[in-house]
Formats: sequence, structure tokens, C-alpha cells
Amino acid sequence: MAPVWPPTGDSRRAMMHFDVQVGDLDEAVAEVVALGAHVADVQPNDSVRVMLDPAGHPFCLCRDDE
Repeated sequence: MAPVWPPTGDSRRAMMHFDVQVGDLDEAVAEVVALGAHVADVQPNDSVRVMLDPAGHPFCLCRDDE
């Protein structure tokens, strides 16, 4: 079962988390979407995109200029 993003009370939490630094956030999002990921409904801020892999596990794309 995939973890829930964002975590809530009794929801299953991620066991590991990856932050991937990227130069162009929009381009990186497009690339991982083309590979089967999708953008999570909840986003923490404008410099990070929480993505979900095809199985639903979250990972983050982070602009590397911050």
C-alpha cells in the first residue's frame, strides 16, 4: 500500500523520502510525468513539487537555486 501525502493521523507514512534538486522545475515535472509520475494535489511552496511515482510513493523535485 502506498503512503498518503500529506500524512494524516493514522495514514501510512513514507518510509524513505527523496529530494531531487533540479535546475528547471517545470521541465523536471514534465520529464517525470512522461515517465509515469504525477503531481500531488498538495504542494508545500513554489520552489518544490511533490510528485507521486506510479505506485503512489512521494518524492520531491526542488529548485537548486534556493
